[in-house]
Amino acid sequence: MNTLELLRADQVLTVVRAPEISDARDLCAALVAGGIHVVELTYTTPELPRHLERAASTAAETGAVVGAGTVQTGDQATQAINAGAQFLVTPGQGPEAGAIAEAARTAGIPVVLGAFTPSEVMTALALGSAAVKIFPAHQLGPKYFKDLNGPFPGVQLIPSGGVNATNAPDFLAAGALAVSAGTDVVSPTDVAASNWESITAKAKSFCAAIER
Repeated sequence: MNTLELLRADQVLTVVRAPEISDARDLCAALVAGGIHVVELTYTTPELPRHLERAASTAAETGAVVGAGTVQTGDQATQAINAGAQFLVTPGQGPEAGAIAEAARTAGIPVVLGAFTPSEVMTALALGSAAVKIFPAHQLGPKYFKDLNGPFPGVQLIPSGGVNATNAPDFLAAGALAVSAGTDVVSPTDVAASNWESITAKAKSFCAAIER
């Protein structure tokens, strides 16, 4: 099952924003135990390639699919791919969006480019984005996703930013491919303290909410 198929099945991915990660392998295992298989480790965490390599090299054990987020340059994209990233995500479309998309295409992995406006969605699609991340999604809410479905029927949209267990079902009902779960599931404190049981419990709770 490829990344997009897994996202469609799970309807959720986790975005990890933490100042440190005590063990990326154990973090991924905790999330998978809670029902979340797609894990986005971001460049806001220092030494991201090291954590990516640890998570990717143990993916067969954990069952996680691990990618790199907050990718802003072509060099970061290449660095993440070399560390084992299985997908790339950007916060928006800076001057190196094309280089990031090209790096992903060359490596044969999906890229999810960030967008906010319809024009940015069009640009993301033109660059070959497998899905489009709408960020920050909470600013416009689930109705915006229904509006986007008009000119962009069938486009895979992923809301990110301000998505929680309360509003996630509404985004999915409005046509989102999957939703991004952030600190509600993976708090920086839990990650730094290796509080894996808490992360698993929060992941289970989030998954139960979107299943309802």
